[in-house]
Amino acid sequence: MQKYDQLVKDLAPKKFGIKGTIWIAFLIIIILAALYAYYQQLTKGLIVTDMRDYALWGVYISNFVFFVAVSLVGSLISAVLTISKQKWSIPLTRIAEIVAIASIIMAGLTIIIDMGRPDRLWHIFVYGRAQSPIVWDVLVISTYLFISALLIYYPLLPDFAILKKYYKDAGSKESKWYGKLSLNWTGSPKQKHILHKSIRTLAVLIIPVAFAVHTVTSWLFSTTYRPGWDSTNFGPYFVAGAFVAGTAAVIMITYILRSTHDLKEYLPDEIFDKLGKLLVLLCLVYIYFNINEYLIPAYKNTSEEKAHLYSLFFGNYAILFWSVIFISFIFPVIVLIFPKGRKPLPMFIIGFIVLVGSWWKRYIIVTPTLLHPFLPIQDVDKAWHQYFPTIVEWTITFGTLASALLIITILVRYLPIVPIQETAEENNLIETDKKSE
Repeated sequence: MQKYDQLVKDLAPKKFGIKGTIWIAFLIIIILAALYAYYQQLTKGLIVTDMRDYALWGVYISNFVFFVAVSLVGSLISAVLTISKQKWSIPLTRIAEIVAIASIIMAGLTIIIDMGRPDRLWHIFVYGRAQSPIVWDVLVISTYLFISALLIYYPLLPDFAILKKYYKDAGSKESKWYGKLSLNWTGSPKQKHILHKSIRTLAVLIIPVAFAVHTVTSWLFSTTYRPGWDSTNFGPYFVAGAFVAGTAAVIMITYILRSTHDLKEYLPDEIFDKLGKLLVLLCLVYIYFNINEYLIPAYKNTSEEKAHLYSLFFGNYAILFWSVIFISFIFPVIVLIFPKGRKPLPMFIIGFIVLVGSWWKRYIIVTPTLLHPFLPIQDVDKAWHQYFPTIVEWTITFGTLASALLIITILVRYLPIVPIQETAEENNLIETDKKSE
């Protein structure tokens, strides 16, 4: 009984200390600066950005694709690994779902930010055409958010019931709120049967929806007739990259929470070792799709693709392009092959490198192509042939990233990071308690 009580105490949500308060204040300051920048954009128009007739999409769409990519980790860890009965992933499921929820929420908001007239958003739902990939994207993202919310909430029901008793014994008012959220969970065999069946159904259902989210997002590009995007490889190329970015995000968040919440016992080194091996596999798959994406157009060397590929390989984007490929995807594979590279701290550093590289990879996908259209605009300002985000765009972009981190921080404050009920069952503490009683 003592071991079970200690487990509940260890995994119960912790209040923010001084460092946590400073962290939240820091995020809020960034968000406030972003809101002011967005006010400038809203009142003065998109002229405050560097987007013009050439670069119709810029850092906002790059950021949108990045958020969609990271959100895919929810289906990878909480669905794919759970269904395949990988027990080592149990402590990571809640973290992955929290990251997915925060990312998909910000993906939707980023699209609104990119709109010059957000007041016309409702036109998509009223006048949207079924043939439009944009409409498809709105539908699948909404569906994915709904299923992800259920997938994070249902497994929390037993934990909420545990926290209700825990806080009641501690004399805390939080007990009332957790009691309401637990929906009268008692742990009866009938409730467990319904819960397990529901979770499994959602886990199976979210996999094709998650793949559809990023596949449809890739179709926003590949259905347009532009060099660099006119590819049938884009669907799997985007999905593979999404798994890489999402896994890197979970590695970073897991390391931070492990350190700040003293969860080394429940998030052991073994988890980082397995995540490192998983990241190696995902990076290798993504490198394969990158070779396909660039080798074939380079081999055909059509006049339309030539200028685009030259800008990536040797031109204005060459340093960024090769840095992303070698530093963010090839270098991590080399490091993670060795066991010492899969220790927690090296994994955190590698995760950071991969995640930053994944963001810039989306920027490389979006921007250079727009500057090399099939039908060039005649006699335009030379400045329009280049694009780099303005301070307004960067401020808003950092604001969205800070907002995602704030959502994660708030969820971590009120939800148990590691599933309490599942961890207790995995360690046979539930059965031990029954025998002792």
